Amino acid sequence: MDSKKYVYTFGGGNAEGDKSMKQLLGGKGANLAEMSSIGLPIPPGFTLSAEVCKYYNENSEEWQEGVEEQLQQSVHFLEALMGLKFGDASDPLLVSVRSGAAISMPGMMDTVLNLGLNDRSVQGLAKKTGNERFAYDCYRRFIDMFGNVVMGIDHDTFEEVLQNLKDEKGVNLDTELGITELKDLVDRYKAVYRKNTGYMFPQDPNEQLHYAINAVFGSWSSKRAKTYRKINRITGLLGTAVNVQAMVYGNMGDDCATGVCFTRNPADGTNELYGEFLVNAQGEDVVAGIRTPRNISELKKDMPVSYKELLEVTEKLEQHYKDMQDIEFTVQQGKLYILQTRNGKRTGDAAVKIAVDMVDEGLISKKEAVKKLVEPGHLDQLLHPQLSENEVSEDDIIGKGLPASPGAAVGKVVFNSDQAEEEHEKGEPVILVRIETSPEDVGGMSAANGILTSRGGMTSHAAVVARGWGKPCVAGCDEIIINYESQSFTNGEVTVHAGDWISIDGAKGIVMKGKKPVQEPTFSDNFYTFMEWVDELRDMDVRTNADTPEDARRARSFGAQGIGLTRTEHMFFGEKRIKAMRQMIISETEAERREALQTLLPYQKNDFIEIFGAMEGLPVTVRLLDPPLHEFLPDEEEEIQALSDELNIPLRDLKRKIRFLKEFNPMLGHRGCRLGITYPEITEMQARAILEAAVHLKKEGKKVLPEIMIPLVGTSEEFIHQHEVIDHVAAEVFEEKGESVEYKVGTMIEIPRAALVADKIAEEAEFFSFGTNDLTQMTYGYSRDDAGKFLEVYMREGILQDDPFQILDEEGVGQLVKTATYKGRKVKPDLKVGICGEHGGDPSSVRFCYNLGLNYVSCSPYRVPVARLAAAQAMLMAEDTDTDRLNKNGQAKELELV
Repeated sequence: MDSKKYVYTFGGGNAEGDKSMKQLLGGKGANLAEMSSIGLPIPPGFTLSAEVCKYYNENSEEWQEGVEEQLQQSVHFLEALMGLKFGDASDPLLVSVRSGAAISMPGMMDTVLNLGLNDRSVQGLAKKTGNERFAYDCYRRFIDMFGNVVMGIDHDTFEEVLQNLKDEKGVNLDTELGITELKDLVDRYKAVYRKNTGYMFPQDPNEQLHYAINAVFGSWSSKRAKTYRKINRITGLLGTAVNVQAMVYGNMGDDCATGVCFTRNPADGTNELYGEFLVNAQGEDVVAGIRTPRNISELKKDMPVSYKELLEVTEKLEQHYKDMQDIEFTVQQGKLYILQTRNGKRTGDAAVKIAVDMVDEGLISKKEAVKKLVEPGHLDQLLHPQLSENEVSEDDIIGKGLPASPGAAVGKVVFNSDQAEEEHEKGEPVILVRIETSPEDVGGMSAANGILTSRGGMTSHAAVVARGWGKPCVAGCDEIIINYESQSFTNGEVTVHAGDWISIDGAKGIVMKGKKPVQEPTFSDNFYTFMEWVDELRDMDVRTNADTPEDARRARSFGAQGIGLTRTEHMFFGEKRIKAMRQMIISETEAERREALQTLLPYQKNDFIEIFGAMEGLPVTVRLLDPPLHEFLPDEEEEIQALSDELNIPLRDLKRKIRFLKEFNPMLGHRGCRLGITYPEITEMQARAILEAAVHLKKEGKKVLPEIMIPLVGTSEEFIHQHEVIDHVAAEVFEEKGESVEYKVGTMIEIPRAALVADKIAEEAEFFSFGTNDLTQMTYGYSRDDAGKFLEVYMREGILQDDPFQILDEEGVGQLVKTATYKGRKVKPDLKVGICGEHGGDPSSVRFCYNLGLNYVSCSPYRVPVARLAAAQAMLMAEDTDTDRLNKNGQAKELELV
């Protein structure tokens, strides 16, 4: 018999697990064990480990040998501790069955409450408590949850039955239904169950427990759970654990309550108890958004003793976990119970403020704040645009709700998740409008620019998920009535239909008709303080990709330490410039090309003067012309005719030239250094513009650090050819101007062959910059422009875990980066190496680059703060795990190569 442990008990001040066992017991189970150990008032119970879930989903929904015996032993443990009997008709032990993975996934897994009730034990519960209404309220909730979670009956089917009964009796609230009505409701729910399943509602509590546990295990593989993990890039988990706890009741009467609270405000970080509660309710009523709850501060008036105890417990939990906590609690007849605690999800603003405040309070160190309390995604949220204050008037506001998740969102109204995803695929911005969201909506929530609900509080599903994702959200906007059938909502005066534009402000909780302009975000003193700590704790630079002076200045204000990529091709599309560029392209002789290039030279020079000026004192890497020439020529007949007239070229000759330049596979065609070798006058003009601009600024007393990058090199001979052209131009410029500047010449490693012969290229190059967009494209053989047709299927089918153009493929592309870095530094130990593809702003890719010893990553301006934090966290993580880094300044370490 298997003696391995699968079920872990907690309660009575003891526990078989602790907070370090999250991978095995899930976050919820590990924290329940921890809280039990430190003496907090939690209902006792036990946890089935995530290993059972993994086995269940991989072995035809069976359990390992030994699990059943350990489950029964744990039930007996719970019975002894509670003095109750599972399935007893007169004094029954009832339990809750909840999921809990290692990483919090709000609303993703399924929960069943009041398990153990049946037609006999409900009478025993009523007699024991002297509260018949309470007993039958628990029973009807159990049938609803069991039917929905375990048997897959649509929850709305039960809700419809409940609403019909309330309409019949002329009441608005569930709590207004009497005992007779609740007994009737139980019978109606049983009828729904039998109609939808073909079976009677199960009366054996052990059978109920097994079904519920398996339902939670099965929910790990549900579409909504997979979607949530995919959106949040959650991988490597065993599955979900299952937590079985003795029930405590917030719905026994007016001296009972249930609620959710945060030890600090999750929206703005204020150090105050923040949350909501409902009197005479069960926990699902709060988090599911079924009833709009009351502010936690009102609990002080209703139940002062419990409120005082709650304050003490929340303070103790925050001190223990050294982080803001998200806590679920129940008050049963004046006694407080803590059902769960976890690190609370928070907005970007709140994350930064909490981190700074906790350091100021002496609760944590700066290093802990940077490592644990703020995620790169939090900083990304801070860069969201806000609605322009002077463009918002009271007349525009059509509804006010709760400020559930900050940021401005503007989009077309859609009323279901499928439509949101469809419109998103078309590139249309949408606002998802729902009465309330559920886990089934996560796909649409991810696709939408913002979320609006008419029901639910600050801890509803919509609010929690939106905050976690940085999506603007207005929740509980009960001033509007949503009609799914007519695809519209109204506030009684204004009706908004599907497809109409609205704007929402998730920080103020307001909804406005029409498209409102947005403005750039501003940053608090806390942000700058926190980022100073970040910079103290990292040793890898962060540059930016910038093609304009405006982008350069913006990135510098975000902390960029130079430019890792300036794409010169973007500079040729102005009205006057594109004419000269096209003239150069269609020229038949070198003399004609040089004449056109001479027209372009002052434009290029001025561009570089402005960009170098914006980045004064910092390095600027300029990539020479990269795309094939046909991309600068028109495709449409009318545009070709206009160009023929403008350049005074016969239409037939122009069309012939365009056909000649058109390429079957332009990504592998006449582009990059191949253009510079074929037409060295192009490289000459660009090198002259760069170096004349640098000399110009130096004469003004400014420090300029130009780095000229030769694109698409695959052989050392290509690099040598272009390097010689640049050096020849440099000598001419310095002699003409009577001044010189230091400059570097390097290459972009974006062809697999270049990575494999990097040692030869490094003999001539002064720096490498990995162009991981093209390197990924050429390594996989995927066209970046066309891969969207199949990448979604690949990820859905598990062929790929992530889009390799978004997250660096460490196993394949990453090995080429590793090989090139090693080979390059073996020849030239002080070789500067960076990355300038889209991956430079992805936190996991930044960590990979850090561990390889790269000098810098480069990303878009708005991702610079994110990359700075990711670089610091990579350094701290490497310290914790004693990870060897490829030495960025000295001799390369011997590494296993592909």
